[in-house]
Amino acid sequence: MFKGHPKGLYVLFISNMGERFGFYTMFAILTLFLQDHFGWNESQASILYGWFIMLSYLTPLLGGILADKFFGYGKAVILGLIVMALGYLVLSQGNGSTPYTIYAGLFIVALGIGFFKGNLNVLVGNLYNTSELKSLRDSAFIIYYMGINAGALFAPYAAAWAKSLFLQHAGWVYDPALPSVLHNIIAGIAPTTEQLALVNKYTNSADLAGFAHKYLELLSKGYLMAFGLAAIASVVSLGVFLLFKKHYKYADYTYKNASADAKEKELTPTETRQRLVALGLVFLVVIFFWLAFHQNGSTLTFFARTYTNLEVGKFSGLFFSLPFIVCFVIFISLLPSVFNKKIVAIRRSLYGAVSLVLLMVLAYFIYTQPGQSTIDPSLFQAFNPIFIILLGPLVIWAFSLLNKRGAEPSTPAKIGLGMFITAIAFGLLIIPSIGMPVAESLQGATVSKSIAASPFWLISNYFVITIAELCLSPMGLSFVSKISPPKYKGSMQAGWYVAMSIGNLLAGLLGVYYYRWPLWVFFAMLAILSIVSGLLMMSLLRIIKQTEGK
Repeated sequence: MFKGHPKGLYVLFISNMGERFGFYTMFAILTLFLQDHFGWNESQASILYGWFIMLSYLTPLLGGILADKFFGYGKAVILGLIVMALGYLVLSQGNGSTPYTIYAGLFIVALGIGFFKGNLNVLVGNLYNTSELKSLRDSAFIIYYMGINAGALFAPYAAAWAKSLFLQHAGWVYDPALPSVLHNIIAGIAPTTEQLALVNKYTNSADLAGFAHKYLELLSKGYLMAFGLAAIASVVSLGVFLLFKKHYKYADYTYKNASADAKEKELTPTETRQRLVALGLVFLVVIFFWLAFHQNGSTLTFFARTYTNLEVGKFSGLFFSLPFIVCFVIFISLLPSVFNKKIVAIRRSLYGAVSLVLLMVLAYFIYTQPGQSTIDPSLFQAFNPIFIILLGPLVIWAFSLLNKRGAEPSTPAKIGLGMFITAIAFGLLIIPSIGMPVAESLQGATVSKSIAASPFWLISNYFVITIAELCLSPMGLSFVSKISPPKYKGSMQAGWYVAMSIGNLLAGLLGVYYYRWPLWVFFAMLAILSIVSGLLMMSLLRIIKQTEGK
């Protein structure tokens, strides 16, 4: 999987990993922060979330055009990391009663992403513009994509830790049902008997308003600390990108200043138009994927908090234990090397010894795992990166095997397949959603444990949609890199993100219907939209495949 790739890929991999750790630390808790700090409902939080992630994937259009025309890709990446760090610092100061500081911070972060994201992708693609490396482009983008998700894996745990830190020092814990009750108390709304019993679990004081202010203040400090961690991560990524520049410097060129070896063939106006049309059609379809996928930061997080049983037993609790997950991922990653006879015996023995030690460590974690524990709803977002890391090599292997047999689907066909798999992911959530109360009727409360969904429903959704993502997202990035007209590489990478931005905005705006509709209807709508877009992609295959030479 990693054989034959240039060192520059791993520098860009680590730079992206650090930046994505920062982004997903903020992303994992953004909608929860908006509700817990400002007292917003799911609909209000979803709308701001949608506008932010839309802007985050629209600004790469500006960053791509400026990089193409003026200062190149490397300088754009550096500028992006600096601006993002500043944006996270602004967010970390957003402790006021009004959200204007948060608006400003999110805008600055989105602007930084615009300079960073698409242009880093161009650098990855440029590494593979030689005849010797072109065949490794698809696998390179999956490896690179795993870097994104390695950072994203740790982010929800860092966010949950920071969020609860100040509460724990005061002897309290984060209870997702409590902030909405406390906001009502501050607003002068008397709690119900059930709500008063919940508050009394944390305080015996008659001054409920004083407790409410203190609890929410400490909770908000934790959220703001998490935003500060995101700023630090951006600075670390910047350091890696600058220190190891020599490994990717040769790929930091635009069409105007490419060397003779890297210079790509000039296209005719007709060829350019055909490629732009093909890319536009792909962009149209992937809007629907991101519309569904980026429910993770809004409605799926709300579903975890409101409708999912967050008290887990000994076995299910292991799925949320970061040390166990890290050891398990490393163990699974080493196993193929232990049994690969092409690897020299000494190295295989070393891999076997490390695997044995990891197996004993895993057994220890299983033995010492508490019988029952309560999980933070944001931790569900860790499952997507976990599954990316575990399934990424399997997807590379499967497509490689199909390629050897002459049966590998084209990139557009993989995108269509990804849409059908997305429909399955949301179809699964219809089952536990039937009969659940409408979110609007709950007014921020959580459902009783007797009807709450098992956490494995959400885990299953993340597992299936991860398979869809691996068929669609890294392959789509590779497709854009491969067929973009040379003069418009940065702009077309930005075009991919513009399509994402539209899907992301729709993802946030759909939160209004999550809030008002029966849950099963909402998830059924996402499944149906995914099926329709998959059929559209398959109907366009012949047109799009002409640009790939297939």
